[in-house]
Amino acid sequence: MLRVGMIGCGGMGRDHIKRLTNKIQGAEVVAVTDVSGENAKAAAALCGAKIYKEGKDLINAPEVDAVFIVSPGFAHIEHLLMAIEAGKRVFCEKPLCTTAEDCLKVVKAEEASGKHLIQLGFMRRYDRGYRQVKAALQSGEYGEPLMLHCTHRNPEVGTGYTTPMAVHDTAIHEIDVLHWLVDDEYESVQVIMPRVTKYSHSKLNDPQIMLMRTKKGVCIDVEVFVNCKFGYDINCEAVCEDGAIQMAVPNYPVIRKDAKLSTTIDTDCFVRFEDAYDEEVQDWVDSASKGIITGPTAWDGYLAAVTADALVKAQETGGIEPVVTEVEKPDFYK
Repeated sequence: MLRVGMIGCGGMGRDHIKRLTNKIQGAEVVAVTDVSGENAKAAAALCGAKIYKEGKDLINAPEVDAVFIVSPGFAHIEHLLMAIEAGKRVFCEKPLCTTAEDCLKVVKAEEASGKHLIQLGFMRRYDRGYRQVKAALQSGEYGEPLMLHCTHRNPEVGTGYTTPMAVHDTAIHEIDVLHWLVDDEYESVQVIMPRVTKYSHSKLNDPQIMLMRTKKGVCIDVEVFVNCKFGYDINCEAVCEDGAIQMAVPNYPVIRKDAKLSTTIDTDCFVRFEDAYDEEVQDWVDSASKGIITGPTAWDGYLAAVTADALVKAQETGGIEPVVTEVEKPDFYK
């Protein structure tokens, strides 16, 4: 049984505690901590865990085998470095860190430890639709991928949501899953701003078209439209030399009523990707129990950070911006 310590007990942290307690096989949450004492108490009540005041004490507790980090992104680096030093496996919700510089510190610390310890919470790699596209691409039956056409549509966002958040909070998922699909890294990016929807506000250009080119020349376009109103609509098509692969959408019944055919579109990302969340956490538990990590790595977190930085710059300049990593991908992550 993998004994897990949870750092961060807000809404998502408690959701993961429920998942680990009620759905996942082979794990139990034995320790929790949060800057809010009330959050920690509420989390402990879900699983009977011991409450720790400080994250460092939880990480170093002898009864904790592995650490789950769901705290705000700015707090990740401290606990990640502590966990690496303690040699404990980690599941860290995105982002790895809030800056590319801090992400690289984590990458170098993990590499120096000689052990793969960190899995990052990019759950789309566990979604059935994306996995089917990945399997089709790997089969070789359709030739090399040439282009990806994608959409990330959300019903609406609040007035606190700004233009850069379309990258850091929304397209960050595509940044990770798309380079994984084509097994390549990014070379350059650009952002095109169409006419702004009437449902936006002065600090948000919405929608946006984000263009990314990989080192092998695969061209990717992602429509990010966070006030589309009609639903949470995620789509991906891979155009290859010998065919095109359209990702399946969730399978809901087709309804015939009032002389119309209709089918449901999800409106909540946690509903759309509920199975993917379950799959990724079960995979982490199974792998961490064996002393290995099989999901997205710290390097994937660093790559996402530098790509996001380039996209935000492209939002400002309108030009083609290079994606620059300070170091080449270490053999440790290949």
